[in-house]
Amino acid sequence: MDQQSGVISEKAAQAVRPIHRPESHGAGPSSPRFAEHAGADLESDAMARPHQPPPYSGPSSSATDSRRPTATKGPQRYPGLPLLDYRQYSPEMFELSADSTTITSKATYLSENAKALSSLVRTLATVPPKPQIHIRGSRGRRVDFHVRLNLMSLLVPDDPRHRMDYLRCVAKDEMAYRGGNEPSLKPELGAGEEGLEAWCERFVRDPSSVKVFTLERVVANLDHNWLEGQIRSMIASINYNGNVSVQFPVTHARATVQNPDKVNKFFTSVTTLFSGKAKYEVVKAVWPFANARNGEHGRKCIVQSEKVWWDEWRDPIKYAIIQKRQGWVTNEDKLECVMKESKGRGASLVDWGPEDEH
Repeated sequence: MDQQSGVISEKAAQAVRPIHRPESHGAGPSSPRFAEHAGADLESDAMARPHQPPPYSGPSSSATDSRRPTATKGPQRYPGLPLLDYRQYSPEMFELSADSTTITSKATYLSENAKALSSLVRTLATVPPKPQIHIRGSRGRRVDFHVRLNLMSLLVPDDPRHRMDYLRCVAKDEMAYRGGNEPSLKPELGAGEEGLEAWCERFVRDPSSVKVFTLERVVANLDHNWLEGQIRSMIASINYNGNVSVQFPVTHARATVQNPDKVNKFFTSVTTLFSGKAKYEVVKAVWPFANARNGEHGRKCIVQSEKVWWDEWRDPIKYAIIQKRQGWVTNEDKLECVMKESKGRGASLVDWGPEDEH
């Protein structure tokens, strides 16, 4: 028992002795001397090197600005395309028709606020319609070619100061839908652009259950007959004996505002069937190809004349037809014709194949 008590007393004495720790450069600043030297080293290092922020930091204003959407001033430029605000072809709260001719909105504020409606009309009038040429050749049920060309660039000059487009309202002697189911000459609310506010005010105050206000974009002074004659002569020169159709459709030509459905679309359709619509087709955005008709004295074209355009595109169109194209003729075809002068020539050797049975 005495021996065991002695062992316990010796262990207790060792536990209260100070612990010896060897000096080590890797240990923390547990000794006062080490902490003193470490503090001095840090202070001298800080004085030697200027303070710099961490590489990931930066001015808070820059970080905020980078996340903030930037407001665009004016229309965005797209290389190779006319300078236009293309957002106006699909504005908010509008739907584009399946044939791409009309955008329609049933937004309540447009049929209740005359200023909002007139402002919208003026904005939508700043972009032109999209005139096209469709050339189709067929024999029976077989379509040999169907080429299309876009003429919109002929309405917009490179210099915006040379634009000739304008907004007009119906004149007093012009038949038009003036709020009724049929065209008429009454009422008269003023011709020219100044009559727009008056017509918008009349539309808003109209108590009709179904009412529609339409802006129409039109192309003026483009000689369709001359172009069609040149196209048919060119096709005849390649010995094509099928049926040829030449059309000049215009897309993105109308913007329509209709008052909202009071119940649902079916109810509106039934109401329209019995009482009709109050139609307002009194405003047009006119986009001239030229300031006068072809052949008139002093005629000036916005971009180029029909003849100049035809001289540039005759061979690309012919080449596309020879290739039995079903699609658009573009600048790529023009480039091919310029780089390879044989393109569009030798057309008399085209094998159109046997005629399809009717």
